[in-house]
Amino acid sequence: MAITVTDPRPIDRAEEILTPKALAFVEELHTRFAGTRNELLAARAAKRQRVAETGKLDFLPETRDVRDGDWTVAPSPAALQDRRVEMTGPASPAKMAINALNSGAKVWLADLEDASTPTWSNVIDAILNLRDAAQGTLSYTSDEGKEYRLRTDAPLAVVVARPRGWHMQEKHLLINGEPAVGALVDFGLHFFHIAKQLVLNGQGPYYYLPKMESHLEARLWNDVFVFAQDFLGLNQGTIRATVLIETIPAAFEMDEILYELRDHASGLNAGRWDYLFSIIKYFRDAGEEFVLPDRASVVMTAPFMRAYTELLVKTCHKRGAFAMGGMAAVIPNRRHPEVTAAAFEKVRADKTREANDGFDGSWVAHPDLVPTCREVFDSVLGDKPNQVDKQRPEVSVTAEQLLDVSSAQGQVTEAGLRLNLYVAVAYTAVWLSGNGAVAIHNLMEDAATAEISRSQVWQQIRNKSVLADTGNTVTRELVEKILGEETERLRTEFGDEAFRRYYQPAGELIADICLSDDYTDFLTTPAYELVD
Repeated sequence: MAITVTDPRPIDRAEEILTPKALAFVEELHTRFAGTRNELLAARAAKRQRVAETGKLDFLPETRDVRDGDWTVAPSPAALQDRRVEMTGPASPAKMAINALNSGAKVWLADLEDASTPTWSNVIDAILNLRDAAQGTLSYTSDEGKEYRLRTDAPLAVVVARPRGWHMQEKHLLINGEPAVGALVDFGLHFFHIAKQLVLNGQGPYYYLPKMESHLEARLWNDVFVFAQDFLGLNQGTIRATVLIETIPAAFEMDEILYELRDHASGLNAGRWDYLFSIIKYFRDAGEEFVLPDRASVVMTAPFMRAYTELLVKTCHKRGAFAMGGMAAVIPNRRHPEVTAAAFEKVRADKTREANDGFDGSWVAHPDLVPTCREVFDSVLGDKPNQVDKQRPEVSVTAEQLLDVSSAQGQVTEAGLRLNLYVAVAYTAVWLSGNGAVAIHNLMEDAATAEISRSQVWQQIRNKSVLADTGNTVTRELVEKILGEETERLRTEFGDEAFRRYYQPAGELIADICLSDDYTDFLTTPAYELVD
């Protein structure tokens, strides 16, 4: 075997997951598909460079027949017919997994990606927890003696696992001396150990696929699925995948992505925060017209965001696929009920817009939001499990509408710059500590929001943006000054020990990537080098 495990026992029971047969399967996946993955990542960079020179993207002329064709995806399995509320969160630790499964949501997005730091212990613990959950044995007892068990008085959420994006590596599994592809490690270990049990449970191995930028990347996932099902002797189409449309190039290839995955496709999701991050990243050097206002002021009713979500619903329902709405990231604050009540009303309005637009369900980041989201979708769906039958023939979206970033209302302010730097450092510090989802100012932040924050800073420096509230121009010197102040603020909030271990290296990393002449594609790539 050409595969090497650098740490065979990161947690208790790791040997149940890192079996010789499971590792051989991961090695086979890597051998067959890593080369194509590498070529596709190189193609991403080449396309981005071409787009940067013109400031334009468009629908692909070579795939017009797919967009104009009369085809649909495979019929949805019964377990995925009703997705009106989806809970999101990491699959490690076990307590969070149990709370998500017990939340009353129809689906749990078990996240091995943006809401999870890919420490080796987290990766293995997540697979172990998901296997135990499929077998009905997942439990947890806290140090205080409190017991957590899977509920038996109501259905558990259906698990849809999200592996890492194509860009991530797994440094703890080496194949011929090179790090394995993180996505193939996550998928391979999950599928090998859990797929057959899920089928026996009347469900199946279901996945959310993140960060894709083209239909060719979807084709690669489809090839992986076909091989994996043959390998375990499962029927083709047992796997079902929902794709996050969270990059701007993918927004121009929604039909094509569903087409490539059509025997395994379940739907598309409007991954709003990563989508904004992708717009900044893709057009970071295309001029002032692509500079977004402060993150908090970019709303889903902005014309370019409406174009994105309207096109997603129309595309999905035309193809018989589900359209899943975006994240409600509010975290209830029981010490400030009036703040929580106001935030919940904003969530209700957001979910009402989605349900009325034709979305079949939406995401929440906290169990307390499940009833609100469910109530909104119940009022629109009634007894129906979804509204795929709600076609949107009146919707017609152009490339210009998708790229009309300048239509967003709001301003670039020093208060927004300061908040971006605070969030970027605070989130990165918690990520380095091993937790990929953290509440900051009553919002659940994950890697996507941190990516937006640090990318806006880089873009504002490059464009010498003028701050509306102070009149200052964003320069390296101003960013260094504010970053120092916000990092010191974090020291006072969290203490010297935590600062030294996590916040200081996080601040140094954010300084490096915000102040560098070269843009860093993913914050998590250099951050990954700082974790075990």
